[in-house]
Amino acid sequence: MPQRIEAPTVIQAAGNKPKRIEEFAGRVNSGHAGVSVARMQSPAGWEEPGQRPEFEEITVVLRGTVHVEFEGGSMDIAAGQAVVTAPGEWVRYSTPLEGGAEYIAVCLPAFSPDTVHRDA
Repeated sequence: MPQRIEAPTVIQAAGNKPKRIEEFAGRVNSGHAGVSVARMQSPAGWEEPGQRPEFEEITVVLRGTVHVEFEGGSMDIAAGQAVVTAPGEWVRYSTPLEGGAEYIAVCLPAFSPDTVHRDA
């Protein structure tokens, strides 16, 4: 039988400004260890520490622009675009532009504070 997820769980976000993370499926909200799916809403000027996660992350931008830094460069991902980062790859996300951004993050396996490996 399909499992209805009534509502997401709001998760504490890392970064310099408040950002809303709503986990629909994952370790916290549904007990999924293999995948997590979350909607992010981050304000203009938000940035988080760099990280070298053990999981693949697929980020789909719904509104605004997400700035992605990686070893060797950076790129901007606009609404209607997506970016995929590989496990073990250093990456840092931010939303520097006016209006911030709204996006969906899918992590395989599921996001975990123990496997994200944020910079000190």
